[in-house]
Amino acid sequence: MSGAEIVEKIERETDGRWKPSPGSIYPLLALLKDKGYTNESPIGESGMKKYVLSDKGKSFFEEQVKFGQKFMEKLEFLAPMLVGGFHFGINHGYMCDVRGSAKRVVKTFLDLRTAIKDNLTRQDAEEISEILNDCAKKLEKITRRIKEK
Repeated sequence: MSGAEIVEKIERETDGRWKPSPGSIYPLLALLKDKGYTNESPIGESGMKKYVLSDKGKSFFEEQVKFGQKFMEKLEFLAPMLVGGFHFGINHGYMCDVRGSAKRVVKTFLDLRTAIKDNLTRQDAEEISEILNDCAKKLEKITRRIKEK
């Protein structure tokens, strides 16, 4: 891919939450090339320089994927504890119910992530989406009500 294509791909994959600037992508591509992780492919019809992983780059990528998987496993272990320690900045006794519920939701998401692998059906995905949208609407309603006070 070209640098511009990489930027577009990252933006799509993050649902628009991150669009790296050319000033961050092109120096990174140059560094990867200098380290032997990528090669430039001949400039095609588009006139854009394209980059492809070298064998060394493919090996490095596989290592990073394994690292990411291990990181996610650790995050799955830590996330419920982190949410359990989240205090919303308020010291009301009934907030411990909210923390417990939030911890349960995070734990369930992590369990779901490991359970679905290739077994998620379209119906499952639609049901999960419906539940989350309903939950978000209800939380947004409560948030608006609290802000209006």
